[in-house]
Amino acid sequence: MKVFIDLMWFFKQEKKAYFTGALLLLAVAFLEIVPPKIIGIVVDHIVNGTLTGWMLIKWISVLIMAGLIMYVLRYYWRVMIFGSAVKLSRLLRDKLFKHFTDMSQSFYQKRRIGDLMAHATNDLEAIQQTAGLGVLTLIDSLSTGGFVIIAMAVTISWKLTLIALIPMPFMALLTNWYGTLLHRYFHKAQEAFSSLNDKTQESITGIKVIKTFGQEKEDIEDFRNMSEDVVKKNILVAKVDSLYDPTISLIVGISFFLSVVFGAKYVLNGVLSIGELVSFTTYLGLLIWPMLAFGWLFNIVERGRASYDRVSALLSEKGEIEENEDALEIVPTGNIEYKIRSFSYPNEKKPVLRDIFFKIRKGETVGIVGKTGAGKTTLLKLLIREFEGYDGTIFFGNAPLRDYKLQSLREAIGYVPQDHFLFSATVSENIAFGKPDASKEEIIEAAKTANIHQDILEFTEGYETVVGERGVSLSGGQKQRISIARALLMDPEVLILDDSLSAVDAKTEEAILTALKENREGKTTIITTHRISSIQHANFILVLEDGKIAQRGTNEELMLEEGWYKEMYLRQQLEELVEHGG
Repeated sequence: MKVFIDLMWFFKQEKKAYFTGALLLLAVAFLEIVPPKIIGIVVDHIVNGTLTGWMLIKWISVLIMAGLIMYVLRYYWRVMIFGSAVKLSRLLRDKLFKHFTDMSQSFYQKRRIGDLMAHATNDLEAIQQTAGLGVLTLIDSLSTGGFVIIAMAVTISWKLTLIALIPMPFMALLTNWYGTLLHRYFHKAQEAFSSLNDKTQESITGIKVIKTFGQEKEDIEDFRNMSEDVVKKNILVAKVDSLYDPTISLIVGISFFLSVVFGAKYVLNGVLSIGELVSFTTYLGLLIWPMLAFGWLFNIVERGRASYDRVSALLSEKGEIEENEDALEIVPTGNIEYKIRSFSYPNEKKPVLRDIFFKIRKGETVGIVGKTGAGKTTLLKLLIREFEGYDGTIFFGNAPLRDYKLQSLREAIGYVPQDHFLFSATVSENIAFGKPDASKEEIIEAAKTANIHQDILEFTEGYETVVGERGVSLSGGQKQRISIARALLMDPEVLILDDSLSAVDAKTEEAILTALKENREGKTTIITTHRISSIQHANFILVLEDGKIAQRGTNEELMLEEGWYKEMYLRQQLEELVEHGG
């Protein structure tokens, strides 16, 4: 029952609803002991020949009245208890979603998407069942069972009641053992479902790659194996689950046997009347539900405990990026200065960046180049605070990055990453993602600057064309330009293009860069690229090598130096010449 203690914070929050629901359940449980007593009284009157029509009408009226009251009370306790359980599910779902949005990139490097989805669906459903059906079963089984046992002992025979309850401790021991097994197996079943969920999501997302490499059969076989593993582990849960009803039925059968044998003896000895024995066996019939409910309770609670443990472990993970309590809420502006001695990714010892010292003045365009893995993207992710833990400081304006609210910092930066993500929405909605209240004119202007306007007009429904999940219906170049338009619409203080022109041709690239220069006068632009032509116009260029700044200067200055930049520039010029038939 540990999960009820863990959920006490919510029960306290919803104490009025749960207290009212519990009172109504107690009232229903009390009213349920009325019919067996009336049946016993009527049977005794029949045996004694004293039953009259008026007396029969009176007792039938009492039964009908009790039934109607129970009908109304059952409706309201369901609203109170089940309604509160739905609130818990919503509350935890909101907490989980906020937690997901607060976590840094390293969190998603460790966690699989399918696993996170399983937490937000199956696990929350199991917790909701615990807070609803679990609470109901606990209160109902204890109250109904308690009232029935008291009625049997007080109004009929305490001796016969004790005899009937002899098998009950065995049921408690067995159900407790089943509950331990169920918790273990259900936890494994949930993990297997998470893996299957992740596999499904991954296969659907990567269906183009799977088909291109002709791996459909292998992928289906892999899915089948994982699906069989889920079935196997859920069958183990079902096997333990299926032990509850037979065990309880056996215990109840033994109780009935003892009650009938010893009850008949008491009737023969004149200790009980036939009507009292009928009432006793009817009461014993009412005990079947609390016993079954108690078995189900262990089932529900153990499932809920396994799921709550999983969700709690997820929520307990701390984000690496934390805001200062007195962080500035102003949108930063001004110069950007890097003063980083070293930076390593979490759980890695080797530095990714070392001795990074440079300053970007407001309104400058900066180019960053270097081999793959040189640290270009890492340098930018430190600026948008996707990672921290570096030895040094990055200043934006007159304050370190850490002194700004995350929301304020990111309002100042428009970031176009290498991996362009578009939502399953219209082109217009994708461009206006960062500024939902943007007018149609503003959206079109941003699209023109990104040189994607004409392409959009040729789409089936223009700006209202739905691009499909992750922009599946668009080419790489179109996705890049829509992503650039989305960043431009925010009119950010700093625009970051992280190798965001790689999928467009040289002519389109030149048009975009010219439009940026005209439209972003006085604002900072940072471009990382493998194509030297993208940054020739920059105010200065940084060449990264193994996480260090190997060269710096303008295009003209770097061309006078022997080094990676000049070598790469000449090579790309030669490649372009060959492409044009030279």
